[in-house]
Amino acid sequence: MSGTGAVVRAAGGWYFIECPACRRAHGWPGTWSWNGDVVSPTLEPELREQDATMVCNSFIHDGLIQFLSSCTHALAGRTVPLPPV
Repeated sequence: MSGTGAVVRAAGGWYFIECPACRRAHGWPGTWSWNGDVVSPTLEPELREQDATMVCNSFIHDGLIQFLSSCTHALAGRTVPLPPV
């Protein structure tokens, strides 16, 4: 992914951030509530990614990603800035 902020818009009306914990893209449909700011996004509801090897739950507010304690990665319970993509 490449862009000028923390959010990239993809085909089909989806938006993505690069998760600093999972090192994977996490996305949401354009129909979700978000402030439209690609540098300091605020998003509702929470993002949840899960597969056989990991769980990642987070809230995004003012360009910060707050990882919930239910995450199975090293940033569980921490809040960090979203990296640029």
